[in-house]
Amino acid sequence: MTLKASGADGKLEWIKSSYSTADGPDCVEVATAPAHILVRDSKAPGGPRLILTPTTWAAFLPYAVER
Repeated sequence: MTLKASGADGKLEWIKSSYSTADGPDCVEVATAPAHILVRDSKAPGGPRLILTPTTWAAFLPYAVER
């Protein structure tokens, strides 16, 4: 998955996983903030979010790629 910087207007730019399909029920979205990576469920955009440090995100990615 490739991440882009947050939107220029200061709002978060949520990017859906490149492994997700338009009709898939299990999609995650990711956004970058100055000091954090945010992860949410695409079915519940107003719901809870994971807030990760870049170090934690980097440690998580190899695990996620294996799945």
